[in-house]
Amino acid sequence: MTETEETGRLDGPTAATSVANDLAALVIGRMAPGNSLPSEAELAQRYSVSRLTIREAVKMLAGRGLLELSRGRKAVVREPDGSVFGEFLTSITQYDPKAIFDLVEVRLSLEVQSAGLAAKRASRPALSAIESALSGMREAAAEGQNGLDPDIAEKRFHGHDLDFHLAVAMASGNRVLVYLFEAMASPLEEAFFISRRGHRLRGHTLDDTIAAHQLVLDRIAEGKQRAAAEAMRAHLQDTERDIRASVATLTLRGSEDN
Repeated sequence: MTETEETGRLDGPTAATSVANDLAALVIGRMAPGNSLPSEAELAQRYSVSRLTIREAVKMLAGRGLLELSRGRKAVVREPDGSVFGEFLTSITQYDPKAIFDLVEVRLSLEVQSAGLAAKRASRPALSAIESALSGMREAAAEGQNGLDPDIAEKRFHGHDLDFHLAVAMASGNRVLVYLFEAMASPLEEAFFISRRGHRLRGHTLDDTIAAHQLVLDRIAEGKQRAAAEAMRAHLQDTERDIRASVATLTLRGSEDN
């Protein structure tokens, strides 16, 4: 009989994932770099799972870049880098709707600046990268209209949308902006899906989204810093309105279900 059969505990991949998520919140929110996790035995007792499950959960966190593992020693919290920042953003946006709006505020600060700097500094290859991402958005929208599975088409569209914003950040020539944007990539994908739902609720289409991105590109290509920044600001403010419409609908639906 296995340990799980004897105790009735929930061991295995599901338990390991659950423990990993809880430990991630602990590491990100309460532990400083260089701190050691409690021993496997202590954690196993705390979560009422086997040491094997704890070991698997700790490996998951190491894979996310949160912990450093050494043979025969306790796991140690790593110095923060882009992966840790991205993990933190993903964690808070999954469970706190307000965090999505916090993310939009951060995007307004970073991406408005990126667009303005890109208008000043963008090279021809950098402009080509932005144009390529926008072409990908157009192609994905057309595929959706021509019979491709809507979920697949939308996923491709969001992928190219993310590429567009990353290309603008890279065109800015500011490595810190690029670093921060890359760290935000995962939670941004979730925000894009929420935004798209609100976009439809407000009666807008993918063509409207493409037009907003085209305006940003045009102003960057023209070298108009202030106009490029304002075009990006207008786009992100509209994105915030989409997210609010989406969240409001989900909240209303949830209250009706209760």
